[in-house]
Formats: sequence, structure tokens, C-alpha cells
Amino acid sequence: MDVELPSEASLDEVFTLAQGLLTGETNRIANLANLAALLGQYLPRINWAGFYLAEAGTGDWVLGPFWGKPACTRIPSGQGVVGTALASGTSLIVPDVHEFPGHIACDAASRSEIVVPIRDPSQVVVAGIDVDSPWPDRFGPPERAFLEALANRLGTLWSEWHGYDERV
Repeated sequence: MDVELPSEASLDEVFTLAQGLLTGETNRIANLANLAALLGQYLPRINWAGFYLAEAGTGDWVLGPFWGKPACTRIPSGQGVVGTALASGTSLIVPDVHEFPGHIACDAASRSEIVVPIRDPSQVVVAGIDVDSPWPDRFGPPERAFLEALANRLGTLWSEWHGYDERV
């Protein structure tokens, strides 16, 4: 990895760092793992950042690379913040997860959450970015715009990447 990481960064700088991390690597898991670590390092006042991946044939969202405490490994489509956002294909900011009907508490310390879908080049939702915070009302338009731009970039690369179970 040839990306030099500063001690602090703005959202624009984090996006630039993310682009650098994605350069030259085509393994999906490796890329998502580095991005989860980057989000955990540079987004202030969060306690979890990671990805949920669509599982073919089940409609479930399965835990992918993440930064933070162990998390729920499987979330049914349409359930919880993750399942609701990814089933609708729409970004979702929840100011207080305790007020969200059907919230799935993977970490009792989380108070607010943002989930942004990742669409492949054919516009199918294939994954989602999930970020939690122990502070209520932590996420707003700047974080949404940043994560949507990141999701769009990931979506354009999705079909060029491979996973560990696929032949190169």
C-alpha cells in the first residue's frame, strides 16, 4: 500500500484516501476491509463502520468487512435499519436507533446510524455501507453525501472485482 495516512482528515480528504486504497487491487474483500478501517480511523464519534453484502438466493444481508465490535452476521431484507435501507435501495439516516421500529441492536451502545446502498453497474443493490455512532443525531447531509459518493465509486468497480471464491 502506497497511501500515506494523515492523523486527521476532512471528508473530502478521506474520499481521496479511499480512492488511493482502491487503486490496483481487484479483490473485493481486501478493498472493503481497507475501507472499513479507513472509515473507522477518520470518521469522528463512531463506534462501528462496515459493509453488509447481498447473499444470493436468501434475500439476507451478510456481514462483510468491518471496523468495531463484533456485529450481527445476518440481517433479513426489510428488517432493522440495514435491511430496511437496502431493501428500499435508499440511504437512511436514523437519528436515534431506539426510536426506529424493529431496530436490531448489534451493539447496545449505538444511538444513531446511517446506511447507504451500493449498486453495481446494472443498478442492483449488492451491498451497503453501515456506520453507527454512540451519539444521537450524529449523521447529517455531509456524511450522507460522502458515503453516497463512496458507494457510487464502489458500485462502478463492483463488477471488476472478484472474491476469494471466484477464479481470477
